[in-house]
Amino acid sequence: MASKVSCLYVLTVVCWASALWYLSITRPTSSYTGHRQLSSISIARKNVSFGNIRTRPINPHSFDFLINEPNVPFLVILISTTHKEFDARQAIRETWGDENNFKGIKIATLFLLGKNTDPVLNQMVEQESQIFHDIIVEDFIDSYHNLTLKTLMGMRWVAMFCSKAKYVMKTDSDIFVNMDNLIYKLLKPNTKPRRRYFTGYVINGGPIRDVRSKWYMPRDLYPDSNYPPFCSGTGYIFSADVAELIYKTSLHTRLLHLEDVYVGLCLRKLGIHPFQNSGFNHWKMAYSLCRYRRVITVHQITPEEMHRIWNDMSSKKHLRC
Repeated sequence: MASKVSCLYVLTVVCWASALWYLSITRPTSSYTGHRQLSSISIARKNVSFGNIRTRPINPHSFDFLINEPNVPFLVILISTTHKEFDARQAIRETWGDENNFKGIKIATLFLLGKNTDPVLNQMVEQESQIFHDIIVEDFIDSYHNLTLKTLMGMRWVAMFCSKAKYVMKTDSDIFVNMDNLIYKLLKPNTKPRRRYFTGYVINGGPIRDVRSKWYMPRDLYPDSNYPPFCSGTGYIFSADVAELIYKTSLHTRLLHLEDVYVGLCLRKLGIHPFQNSGFNHWKMAYSLCRYRRVITVHQITPEEMHRIWNDMSSKKHLRC
């Protein structure tokens, strides 16, 4: 009897050991080498297909989402930011980006980031994400010349995880947004959602050939003398169906480092003409209650100014201009 028990015990140990060995060699490893695997953050798979995409794209956008926050709102706000801009992100969370400001209207405010070369900054963003759940990160290097990739990441995210949203806004972390004007005067939740819609501050211009300029465009990258009409990257609105259209078009459109110009190129390919809207400002504007009540966006606003403007406008809603 004792020998039978011993045999069963040995057999059990061997089976467990075999199972553990099999799991250890078949478990996938993280693609984010050099950093700890993200255990509490959703990581989206990159093998997601879109219909009607030609094979062998020239810009495959083969990046993994390192941090992801799926959602289904009326409006998605995609905010381009950098790792060190925590104060700006927090100011937006506490002012116009607060998702609880509009009862009955679901809004998702999300911050877009790439991967920083400093692992400490990456870890800080991961911790911030675990607290606020409003950050999306892909594994490209976060830099000025990769702003186009950052915007395309946002388009891709909407197409993959939030295609049933009605509208999307892309903006920057130093922008003040008058949400009342944006939602009630422009988007009008009680009306039928538009499709193939794109609006903002429309610019008609051409490439700058001066190598000293921040917006320098070499001829070999863009030989034409004029850009197609494009909306300033400081803030624009589009219907959610356009996100997938732009992302799919980008797979076969040569990348440019000027994000807003590149989006304009994709729109031209799609036959979508951006509408001019005077409420979008791509410059700084001195604060005045009545002046800010007329706009949708204002550029170059510091976190301190963000709080001050928001508090003043919120406390004086009863006043007339």
